[in-house]
Amino acid sequence: MESNNIKIYTLGCYKNQVDSEKLAGKIEKSGGEVVHTNKFEGNTFILNTCGFIGDAKEESIEAIMQAIKAKKEGKIRRIVVMGCLSERYKKELEQEIPEVDAWFGVDSFDQISHWLNLPKYQETGIARKLANPSHYAYLKIAEGCSRKCSFCAIPNIRGSHHSRPINEIMDEAQWLASKGVKEIILISQDLTSYGIDLYKKQMITQLVSQLSESHLFPWIRLHYLFPASFPEDLLHLMATHENICPYIDIPLQHISDRILKSMHRGIDKASTIALIEKFRNLMPHAALRSTFIIGYPGETNKEFNELLNFISDVRFERVGVFTYSEEEGTAAALLNDDVDETTKNLRAEKLMEIQSKISLEKNVALIGKTLEVLIDRKEGDYFIGRTRYDSPEIDNEVWVKSTSAQLQIGQFYPVFIERADLYEIYGKPC
Repeated sequence: MESNNIKIYTLGCYKNQVDSEKLAGKIEKSGGEVVHTNKFEGNTFILNTCGFIGDAKEESIEAIMQAIKAKKEGKIRRIVVMGCLSERYKKELEQEIPEVDAWFGVDSFDQISHWLNLPKYQETGIARKLANPSHYAYLKIAEGCSRKCSFCAIPNIRGSHHSRPINEIMDEAQWLASKGVKEIILISQDLTSYGIDLYKKQMITQLVSQLSESHLFPWIRLHYLFPASFPEDLLHLMATHENICPYIDIPLQHISDRILKSMHRGIDKASTIALIEKFRNLMPHAALRSTFIIGYPGETNKEFNELLNFISDVRFERVGVFTYSEEEGTAAALLNDDVDETTKNLRAEKLMEIQSKISLEKNVALIGKTLEVLIDRKEGDYFIGRTRYDSPEIDNEVWVKSTSAQLQIGQFYPVFIERADLYEIYGKPC
């Protein structure tokens, strides 16, 4: 049995992380020894790749090359590559990188286990080994995507949207709570569409309501709510339930009507603005996070300035920016990618310059307030945590001087905010 000293290195999104955690759990249930790592070492080194955009593909290839180098140095014996990149380019990669011992796509847990020569086990209960601190976890409620966004290759990689049954999700939620998880983060490519394939109607509100009423988790956080056909009853639920974080992650991508239509987003500028007004009216203190694509084919200076004005007016708490990357097999790949890379990067920098000022102003406004903070880790003289307005690894962190009190990782504390900068907030326990 080739099951000793297995290391899993994960790239890409949190959906990839959940896949790695489930593979690790399956390996352990079969009697193997597996560890999540960020180092290139191990008897068997499993690399879970991302193939979403150009930068992610380059990062995955670079990681494969680093693993091959470590193999030549004797730090790794066998290399296994799985995930989105190898799902998309398996044949080409097998020919071009023969140093890799095995290639697998997505949803290949059984095939990898067989390749590792692991014995079959009775599949009862949840098989999962968390890669992050045990007080928070990601819960994938659906796979794939049925949207037709022109720039996105996810449907080609992961297939159409398919929801998990509510009872199955609740079973996993119960299991995570039993392991000490206090914050559950619901993820999928499109939370808004949850349930349509299984129940013939949107069921995201019913699912979140059931999770909230179960009182399993003090914090429930939602990621990737698609703006088109946004369920208003979900917003009312979030506004009235204390354990649902006032945090709305809604990828808008642009605001120009022409570009939104070309992107096949199913929503226009007026509807987007009306939706944000609903957010602000019903949940005035909620943190709004969005992502935008800069340099989409044909984006003019006028359309980019329209986006800048929108960012200035809405004053999002958090914004992520991607420069457009042409992806083969998508509708946008048929368009002329006519915005040069220099212009894309300059526009992205200009947008983030505006957003940085907004984010800093919003952080400074927190000074003098007391916020509930979940402690994630300790570094040097500080305990570092997050508020209910911040998701792990991508948003603000609260730094609390450890000399002021001995705090516990994974516990909640009231923290008085004393100062703030762009990404860090500093305070003391009350």
